[in-house]
Amino acid sequence: MASRSPSSFVKMMIENLLPVTRHNYAKNLFKASLILSILLSSCAPHEPNTAVQNMITPLAPTVIPAPTSGRPQYQPGELVEYVAQNGDNLPALAKRFNTTVDEIYEANPIIPRDATTMPVGLPMKIPIYYLPLWGTEFQSIPDHAFVNGPAQIGFNTSAFVASTDGWLKEYRTYAGDKQRTGAEMVDYVAVNYSISPRLLLALLEYQSGALTQPEPPEEKYMLGFRRAFYDTPYLQLVIAANTLNNGYYGWRSGSLVEFELTDRSLTRPDPWQNAGSVALQYYFSRQQSKDDYLASIGRDGLARAYAAFFGNPWLDSPILLPGSLQQPELRFPFLAGRVWAYTSGPHTGWGSGQPFAALDFAPASDTSGCYTVARDIYATAMADGLIVRSDVDGVAIDLDKDGDERTGWVLYYLHTATDARVTVGTEVQAGDPIGYPSCEGGSSTGTHVHVARKYNGEWIPASGPLAFNLEGWVAGGEEREGTLARGGAIITACECSDFKTRVESGLR
Repeated sequence: MASRSPSSFVKMMIENLLPVTRHNYAKNLFKASLILSILLSSCAPHEPNTAVQNMITPLAPTVIPAPTSGRPQYQPGELVEYVAQNGDNLPALAKRFNTTVDEIYEANPIIPRDATTMPVGLPMKIPIYYLPLWGTEFQSIPDHAFVNGPAQIGFNTSAFVASTDGWLKEYRTYAGDKQRTGAEMVDYVAVNYSISPRLLLALLEYQSGALTQPEPPEEKYMLGFRRAFYDTPYLQLVIAANTLNNGYYGWRSGSLVEFELTDRSLTRPDPWQNAGSVALQYYFSRQQSKDDYLASIGRDGLARAYAAFFGNPWLDSPILLPGSLQQPELRFPFLAGRVWAYTSGPHTGWGSGQPFAALDFAPASDTSGCYTVARDIYATAMADGLIVRSDVDGVAIDLDKDGDERTGWVLYYLHTATDARVTVGTEVQAGDPIGYPSCEGGSSTGTHVHVARKYNGEWIPASGPLAFNLEGWVAGGEEREGTLARGGAIITACECSDFKTRVESGLR
């Protein structure tokens, strides 16, 4: 495919669209940018196929600046160039650049007011308001190499670990109610947190020599997280995955724009950074002070360890979240005509903290705490799909029915009882039983069902530009203290399950 600059290519496509008027100009350019992002993705080269080849392939030269910030002290409101990256949305961009959504719209009249995610590659102008202590411009890892999404298809963790000589090859641990190999441990964490197994392996190698050293380090807190009773490789990896997600989704939502290192020095990620790189910056900030921190997030840190085993991830460019992503039509996760309580607003999809991807619903009952529900009270499918995972750690419904949880829209349920839980391979229609609400799986103070969404492996926040929409009821609000709104009606979440939390499914 011949190479063209994004601006000329967008122009060419616009000229071939319908005649542009003042009324449809914005929408046409937005569509053109979306088409461009898809075409660029389809032309991307692929990384080497074998573990051996990956391990001997030298690092490809990088054109990304070294880990020092060379940004000038911009004038207040000065317009700067920005090219939209995976998953960008205007509220988050406004927080990163210390500006407002309205100012971004004013500077970019091409962006429709109802836009959710920005098309990757869309050129933008953003008013910037300078803040001191901006961090490195160096980007450690692209988002598609962070998420357990389409880019991870075809990678066999067990085969790869078997080809290495490190201690992880012979490691065994008890995780998720069963004995697992080191590779199975990595996959278990990767699936639950939806983080790339390659990235988890690279971290284990970078911090503990898991792929090259015959013995694990003497330091029992091998990943640097000194938490009581979390001194095994498995539990260290659990904390690591949770920390990575806090960084990734904090940046994605705009709630994380600064953090402290262990020496109490403050850093603010460069506003042009991508979520995957900020996740690693946040991760290492929890363990390290300035010099070690800069080394870990720089060119010779985790990025080099990753590339040494898996190739340069920047050579591939799949798009995780396309521009103007829309949620498919979803119904409430319980039977039509039944009244349940909205017991929790946006909260973690899995783990603790970010991503705030989940909502909780509990059946109406006079009983509090954990109890067994009646046989006709069960959680239901919110849309048609294929069951691709079903165990105590959750049920996943694959809406594109390709059998892979890492692609397309996936609906995730937690706290369904073992008794009568739907089985893997079952094709369900909206309203079909999934399982009984319970306290099984994870932490729970009462019988309920927990629901969340993923797209191409990335957790989708329950509120915000692409909020949960259940039968026209749209989720909003901050962590736990959420609302559902439809028209002028508002339902406020509360674990108390009182009258004000009542919601009824109207679809039949």
